[in-house]
Amino acid sequence: MIEKALTSADVEFVTTLHGDEAVSFHVLLQPRGEQADRLLRAIDDVALGELDEAVREGQTPEGEEALSVGERALEVSLTALRTAGSAAEGRLVEEHPLDALKGVVQEVGADEVIVLTDPHYVEEFFHRDWASRARHKVGVPVLKLFSHSKA
Repeated sequence: MIEKALTSADVEFVTTLHGDEAVSFHVLLQPRGEQADRLLRAIDDVALGELDEAVREGQTPEGEEALSVGERALEVSLTALRTAGSAAEGRLVEEHPLDALKGVVQEVGADEVIVLTDPHYVEEFFHRDWASRARHKVGVPVLKLFSHSKA
């Protein structure tokens, strides 16, 4: 589960987690504009020392615009995973990302879930981030990773 396009560092990291073992990815992307409200995102930016980003939170695409950005981010991520030699398919998630995640885990018989996002300190502190909530819902191990750099 991701919220923006994977960077090359992210792709290298997730594709090498299991050594030479063949791995296929089923990517769910929920565009960032739909995932949390602006105030929480701005607090995260301030906590990371990214004051310029906090100021620009009002410019984060939402609604239909976020879906268009999300579609491009998903395609970039799938292409990067495939180029790295992994099987990859995916879809955008507009509502209830954890329900969609649980459905995919059951549908494909996933062995584990990787949640790869930027840090979200407020949600993490209260265990309301995707990874914390998914651990109680999906029935397989959940690995929480932070994106290596900006996409």
